[in-house]
Amino acid sequence: MLATYLQALVSGLAIGGIYALIALSFSITFTTTKTLNFAQGEFIGVGAFLGVTILYALSASGDAGSFAALSPAASGGFSYPVAAAVVGAVLGTLGILLFLAAIRPFAGKPGMSWVMSTIGFGIILQSLGLAVWGPAPVNMPSPFGDDVMRLGGAGVRPQEIVVLTVAVLLMVALDLVMRRTRMGKAMRAVAYSPQVAALMGINVTLVMAGAFALSSALAGIGGVLVAPVASASLFMGMGIALKAFSGAIMGGLDNPRGCIFGGFALGLLEAGVALWQAQWREIAIFALIILVLAIRPNGLFGARTLDKV
Repeated sequence: MLATYLQALVSGLAIGGIYALIALSFSITFTTTKTLNFAQGEFIGVGAFLGVTILYALSASGDAGSFAALSPAASGGFSYPVAAAVVGAVLGTLGILLFLAAIRPFAGKPGMSWVMSTIGFGIILQSLGLAVWGPAPVNMPSPFGDDVMRLGGAGVRPQEIVVLTVAVLLMVALDLVMRRTRMGKAMRAVAYSPQVAALMGINVTLVMAGAFALSSALAGIGGVLVAPVASASLFMGMGIALKAFSGAIMGGLDNPRGCIFGGFALGLLEAGVALWQAQWREIAIFALIILVLAIRPNGLFGARTLDKV
């Protein structure tokens, strides 16, 4: 029984790491631009497929098999980290395009036109992906193989350790960047007040575009991380993004560390409920979110808004 709980703990932390990473990406755009990328799920799916494509291109001719069935050796060596880095760069560029095409034209205007524009951008991205790769899911080999590791009697897949480790390292690095670098301080200044930041000489548009680039890059890397656990699919990102957004809402969208906490909490809750009845996972998750928001509308760690009269 202890081994079962340990296995659920590791699995919960791994999927929670992905939720936390994507929740952090939502927080980055929200705190900087007061908008959200509702195409984040499509960015995850495209990132996963792009990662598979890069691994196939990096594999020696004849050794990789077909695109739909890469050999385990395709992720060996530096191929997997190179694929993740390239995906991050490409998706980051797409994030800038998203900002310029779907966010900036509606900035400062009444209404929430940016909601539909980001959704539309995601639909276009998914449709282009379907035209290029097709609807069938594709397996991405793990860089450390698929043999089950034994930790205290619990069976753990190596990729789960990879997911958790990389996600934590990325979140720590981003926290340091946001608090100790000039770019991070500029983003925090824009989040506090774009008008004041502009008066201080900060290029507000550039910072906002950078926020979307960073957010989209995190989504793409998240897709590459989770693809060896769940087969790469253009439709895989919707559920991940929805739960990550729920974790961000629960932790507090304007608090990056709160978003990370919310993502890990939902991952652990999902794994714990699955030990009892797997079909109750979504019910438990969203029931918890409704309960938290009923008590704290701004999330557990979100800043309280003041109504000025």
